Amino acid sequence: MKLKRVAVTGLGAITPLGNNVAETWRALVNGVSGAGPITHFDASKFKTQFACEVKDFDPLAYFPDRKEARKCDLHAQYALASAQEAVKDSNLDLEKEDKDRIGVIFSSGIGGIYSFQEEVRGYSDERGPRFSPFFIPKIIADISAGHISMKYGFRGPNFATVSACASSTNAIGDAFNYIRLGKANVIVTGGAEAPIAIVGVGGFNAMNALSTRNDSPQTASRPFSKSRDGFVMGEGGACLILEEMEHALARGAKIYAEVMGSGMSADAYHLTASHPEGLGATLVMRNALEDAEITPEEIDYINVHGTSTPVGDISEARAIKDVFGSHAFDLNISSTKSMTGHMLGAAGALETIACVLSVYEDIVPPTINYTDGDNDPEIDYNLNFTFNKAQKRTVNAALSNTFGFGGHNASVIVKKIGK
Repeated sequence: MKLKRVAVTGLGAITPLGNNVAETWRALVNGVSGAGPITHFDASKFKTQFACEVKDFDPLAYFPDRKEARKCDLHAQYALASAQEAVKDSNLDLEKEDKDRIGVIFSSGIGGIYSFQEEVRGYSDERGPRFSPFFIPKIIADISAGHISMKYGFRGPNFATVSACASSTNAIGDAFNYIRLGKANVIVTGGAEAPIAIVGVGGFNAMNALSTRNDSPQTASRPFSKSRDGFVMGEGGACLILEEMEHALARGAKIYAEVMGSGMSADAYHLTASHPEGLGATLVMRNALEDAEITPEEIDYINVHGTSTPVGDISEARAIKDVFGSHAFDLNISSTKSMTGHMLGAAGALETIACVLSVYEDIVPPTINYTDGDNDPEIDYNLNFTFNKAQKRTVNAALSNTFGFGGHNASVIVKKIGK
């Protein structure tokens, strides 16, 4: 069976840097931080009092009325908003398309954690158990895929992937495979997360996973710097339209890039920490390269997982050297989490969009917040981490890495059309 080629024909995003793709990409290229004091709740008693929140999001721009919006947890609102932009960007004529051949594979690492928190806080023993009839549909991690399919009438493959921070990269990999196996013409894919809640911040604080640099939120996410002290929590949604290449060409679609391959692996090591030697990270990148049938030397840019955690950054840098050998020093590497924070289950989708636009526009966004001399002796600074300033260069192919709690690793490779 000859596998079909897969194009990227639409993009959508709601992020801490902007409420659409254009705003987000402009901020990424300009090295803008999305971090600031938490406004979603009073965080004054928490070890971490800042995050990368979405700003000025109005659900009524995407829902017919407030009643309908309240049926969705915030993560699902972000999902629907990013999907709406992506579908519009794809210029699909939904009156003519076979909706049995359009699917939705959309992820969340946690689901409706805010709704779960609020329903439990509102429980009253005196009145008996009183929960909203929308409680369960608001918290389950698969619900965004359902909402998107119902909004547009898409009846193709429909499900969610849940693999912590690797969730939306796994969703993209599944969408890619369903299309190239001929199971669908188009799949709406990505991820959304809204974890900036009392239980989200409190839980990650209890693990000592978050930065506590409350005096300087905008510089707190500093991947590959010695002074890094944990990740900055982010939120939002990101969506890509993947489409069978001949289908896209036949309708004259704008094609941003081609998806070439995806990889998966497990660390099989620890609940939350990556393998210190980067074994899972090494394997997942090699699996993606093998799937794409390209050599390491063909990759120009890696958008790394790069969360600004003490162990994770070291192991990923080691893995890159293991996989790419001497070519590792010719690559551009950057962590856009230095600007967006860690969007958990939505991170991989947004970072794949960053790779797509790097390929499309030949520019690599930076890793911000590095200062000269803030060097970790365990990291090789001969690698080009694209510190602090975007770099123009030809980007024929880019790879995105995401690694999740539980040892889940996923990578995806996108390539310039015609290369």
